Amino acid sequence: MRARTLGSQAGYSLIELLVASAIMLTVTGAIFGLMNPSQGVAQAQPEVADLQQRMRVAQDTLFRELVMVGAGVYQGPVTGSLINFFAPIVPRRLGLTGSDPATVFRPDYMTISYIPTTYSQTTISDAMPPNSAELKVRDQPNCPKGQELCGFKQGMIVIVFDSTGHFDTFEITEVQNEAGHLQHRNQNLNHQYNAGASVTQVVSYTYYRDAATNRLMRYDLAATETPLVENVVDLQFSYFGDPNPPLNPKPPAGEANCLYDTNGNYLGLPVLAPTDGSLAALTPAMLTDGPFCGSGDTEFDADLLRVRKVRVTLRLQAANPALRGSDATIWLNPGQAVKGESAVPDYAVTFEVSPRNLNLAR
Repeated sequence: MRARTLGSQAGYSLIELLVASAIMLTVTGAIFGLMNPSQGVAQAQPEVADLQQRMRVAQDTLFRELVMVGAGVYQGPVTGSLINFFAPIVPRRLGLTGSDPATVFRPDYMTISYIPTTYSQTTISDAMPPNSAELKVRDQPNCPKGQELCGFKQGMIVIVFDSTGHFDTFEITEVQNEAGHLQHRNQNLNHQYNAGASVTQVVSYTYYRDAATNRLMRYDLAATETPLVENVVDLQFSYFGDPNPPLNPKPPAGEANCLYDTNGNYLGLPVLAPTDGSLAALTPAMLTDGPFCGSGDTEFDADLLRVRKVRVTLRLQAANPALRGSDATIWLNPGQAVKGESAVPDYAVTFEVSPRNLNLAR
């Protein structure tokens, strides 16, 4: 009886222990195998959300600005879209620093202009020579009470333009209400503006991609460069225009510009073949070969007066190189990601905007 009792209490054999260990290791390995991809996904998802948010900021910023491009003066003797006076979209950098000549086309640069909702709209009362440090303006009768010269103030960016195709922007450094004078930084203007030329507050920026830092930047045409979005690896602007040649700006009798001679005869631009619906694609060559309107730093190709639609292509990348793979067809700047579940592809968006103020006559 004692022998049988001891025999019934015998433990596991060595073979049973090895089989049990093998099963345990297999199950444990399977569990960790399922957890590892989850860790990669958990690491990548915050970056995906950040990437989408940065794209939303970049897209919304450019869309809002392009919708407003060309909005013009709406009070005083001269009103209407800016496209009737000069090109409110220029495919290069303008401003006090680093301004490009009219023969340069930058696919990742765009300078836009529009008049915001403002009372600061009037005309100059005396001729303004190019080297003048101030201009004398008319005080409009409908200015808000207590705001002499309709709210023009120090630090405001204003634009002066006329019907010949010339325009200049500058920053106000002093306002002399009693004399009706606006002073600026003594920058030489590109044209002598006669009495009656419009002067108004303006929103004018150059948007571009800084290739050295991969940032979407905004330049205020004076001295301020503002970074807007990080890790922008590509930015492209394409332009589409009216196939019919522009008829404005038309200068006063006896003056000539890029579209008319001194006798008022139209010099002519060709009729283009539509390539995108009812619009024609405007190539870099077409936008840099003349004839040129205006003068100096703000000179522009006459074909820019045709612009009716802008196509924008944006491409952003994950900020962390460890989340970017090595395939150059998926990542413009390859990184060190080795597993698909932890890799975040570049995010690209293309959208089109037809600025309403450039299409009023269509």
